[in-house]
Amino acid sequence: MSWLPTLQTETPEEGYALALKLSRMAVKMTQPDDAARARMRPDYANSADSLTMASGVVAQNFQTVAQANDFWRN
Repeated sequence: MSWLPTLQTETPEEGYALALKLSRMAVKMTQPDDAARARMRPDYANSADSLTMASGVVAQNFQTVAQANDFWRN
């Protein structure tokens, strides 16, 4: 089974969790070396600019998920 079988979620909260997963998977696929990611983590974990940019990526992914869910309209 695919790690991403669908963009459909029941609620906006589930959609946001999916947006986070999309963002995390992008990092993991871009840098598949666990040790390299662990070495870099302190650099971005303590950088306001890096954290702000990460929030922007999550927001962009959330927009994609929201559109796929017709913004959770009934």
